[in-house]
Amino acid sequence: MTIARREFLAALAAAGGALLGGCAGAPAQRTGPRVIDAHSHWYPQEFIDLVLREGAAHGGKPGRDANGNPTFTLPGMNTVFAPVYTDLESRIRMMDDAGIATQVLSLMQPMVYWAPPALGLELSQLFNDACSAAHRKYPQRFVGLAMAPLQAPELAVREIERAGKLPGLRGLMLATAVGGRNLDDKALFPVYAKCEELGWPIFPHPIAPLGGERMRSYNMSNLLGNPVEIGIAAAALIYGGVLDAFPALAVMLPRAGGNLPFGIGRYDRNAETTPALQNMKQPPSAYLRRFYCDTIIENAQVLTALVRIMGADRVVFGTDYASANRDKRPVEFIEGLTELSPQEREQILGGNAARLFRI
Repeated sequence: MTIARREFLAALAAAGGALLGGCAGAPAQRTGPRVIDAHSHWYPQEFIDLVLREGAAHGGKPGRDANGNPTFTLPGMNTVFAPVYTDLESRIRMMDDAGIATQVLSLMQPMVYWAPPALGLELSQLFNDACSAAHRKYPQRFVGLAMAPLQAPELAVREIERAGKLPGLRGLMLATAVGGRNLDDKALFPVYAKCEELGWPIFPHPIAPLGGERMRSYNMSNLLGNPVEIGIAAAALIYGGVLDAFPALAVMLPRAGGNLPFGIGRYDRNAETTPALQNMKQPPSAYLRRFYCDTIIENAQVLTALVRIMGADRVVFGTDYASANRDKRPVEFIEGLTELSPQEREQILGGNAARLFRI
């Protein structure tokens, strides 16, 4: 066989392999359930540009890191807008390599609450429009969670109503606290009412965890501060009557639910012994299945225990992409949980998120 013919056949084989492997617009072929990553983060370039352009006038500090990436600093927050958070094509290649069919895109720090209401609304609209555009371009690969300016709840409700008409938006991303207010603040109730009306879950996510200087060493702000923030959000929703007021509102919690699942006995005891909670309609443990928890806990025994506490239908697969701390083979981690049944693993990898986000 001539060299030219060998090169031709090699090129033909490579082209055939590419066709079999799919393209950026469709998930790569794999056996097993459709895998949905319910916890991933993305910054549209338009959002970054507006933050950097307007942020300094409102207490932020734009800059560059050692690699030349744009940064934005606020009290308690230092955001790096690295390319891995912005580029959809490289993200799809990662998803294909990891066996992930679909990601639920959401914003993370700095979110929009630091801005005055008008700018917060503009930032939210930029993110929501870009997220919907990502879904329209890659409808099988991406859906998104909307952002809204909760520092002005009336504007937030209008933006949620608008975003609810955009293709691909399936829930609301919010911080674990807004402007120093916990999530049981009555000003936020119209926001929850609109989400309940749309059938949208909410996803409280930390952006500026507690702890201050004591948490700055050893990445403790992320390791310990974030789970505490998640627990505060869950406690506020339970104790503050949000889940009673909005019985159809679903809540997804990151970091395996923070301290809610494994601390639920203490939540119940606290309700029994705290005078201000004597009129609760049910013990906190009765609300546990109003929550979905993601799988980001990095320990097989702990995650298996979480499934037994919450129920396999209340745990969703998540990666925290594009965090540097993420598990690089997350699907394999779930598939290796042999103490769970194949059906339970399929629910976690995709079935539960498909139901929650209507995918």
